[in-house]
Amino acid sequence: MKKIGLFFGSFNPIHIGHLILANYILEHTDMDELWFVVSPQNPFKDKKSLLKDHNRLDMVQLAVKSYPKMRASNVEFSLPKPSYTIDTLTYLHEKYPDHSFSLIMGEDNLSSLHKWKNAELLIKNHHIIVYPRVFEGEKKDSEYLQHENISMIKAPVIELSATEIRNMIKEGKNVRPMLPPEVFEYLDGSSFYK
Repeated sequence: MKKIGLFFGSFNPIHIGHLILANYILEHTDMDELWFVVSPQNPFKDKKSLLKDHNRLDMVQLAVKSYPKMRASNVEFSLPKPSYTIDTLTYLHEKYPDHSFSLIMGEDNLSSLHKWKNAELLIKNHHIIVYPRVFEGEKKDSEYLQHENISMIKAPVIELSATEIRNMIKEGKNVRPMLPPEVFEYLDGSSFYK
């Protein structure tokens, strides 16, 4: 059975922090592949700042093309909106019965997992890999950390955010070191985020 790690996100834009984390997970777990699942709409985020779905998918495809164990996925583009992780996982299990899927999430998301659609079912039926993340607000241990299906990994903490990158582009600042070269070229030749 092929083991797939699913890294959900808006990737607005994808940046080197995402790739560093994905590579770390591939090198330190038994995942065969890592799929960047480009989310068309996060129920907890404002959609108006999102680039069009195909633009974000294009950037992810450009970013991962040199990494044979990483791929871009647009699976949620054709599913009902808003996209919920549990529904996407159900669809993927039906489409790929010979694959085993693990969810990859930051510890900031783990602390709000109780708000997710069918959270208990998600945890009961899926392995979840949690990576450390810097986030605003009070840091508290999640009730889920002790669950047998949840693994905390000691990945490097990347203090880089897509929001920060978008703001820097808008201000005309250099973001080249923060983006995969192909993504920088894609954005540099456009009016995105300006």
